[in-house]
Amino acid sequence: MENILEVKDVYAGYVRGLNILQGINFTIAPRELVTVVGPNGAGKSTLAKTIFGLLSPERGEIKFKGRNIAGFSSDRIVRLGMSYVPQISNVFANLSIEENLEMGAFITKGSLRSQKERIYTMFPKLASRSKQKAGTLSGGERQMLAMGRALMLDPDVLILDEPTAALSPILVQDVFDRIKAIQASGKAIVLVEQNAKKALSIADRGYVLENGRDRFCKSGQELLNDPNVAKLYLGAAYKDD
Repeated sequence: MENILEVKDVYAGYVRGLNILQGINFTIAPRELVTVVGPNGAGKSTLAKTIFGLLSPERGEIKFKGRNIAGFSSDRIVRLGMSYVPQISNVFANLSIEENLEMGAFITKGSLRSQKERIYTMFPKLASRSKQKAGTLSGGERQMLAMGRALMLDPDVLILDEPTAALSPILVQDVFDRIKAIQASGKAIVLVEQNAKKALSIADRGYVLENGRDRFCKSGQELLNDPNVAKLYLGAAYKDD
């Protein structure tokens, strides 16, 4: 199957000349769930931000639907069919659930009724409290809202950066269940995650990053069963980059 997103030999970082990503390669096919794991500082979140245009690569290509989008702004990338949910500051606390969802479809003209109904069907808890301020939601509920807002434009690719950070074990499982449901609806998902074992268990494929490079790329189960990967990278939960 032809890849919908390809990252080729990309170098990028927060300070020009001091690259965190050191020639990284990454691919994802339509409807595929790919997990990105690795130790603290490996470049996981940097990869997500570079793909989505929050950082510009110094070298390399990022092809989305066959088009090189390296250096494109985030709003331009959104219009092409990609959405991103950051780990923090991912909802507008002073706005209601419904208003947050409407903000997710900022480029759409006309009624948003059908889009909101689709999201409320996927996340029923949001529907019953659509007028409630996002700032009053629990951590898990905020994460659901953030994902719902990102899905308002019906993207082809959804990037999730550490969606279970700081959540209780029960809420973590709920978030992973939702992620699988989103994939089943036809989305390709890039999942950057600190809970490596659980994330790999639901992934079609996984990448293990180390020092800004893609050290391993195998199916999720193959990575879980690889003794070298388990010993070096899966012994403890990872912190965000």
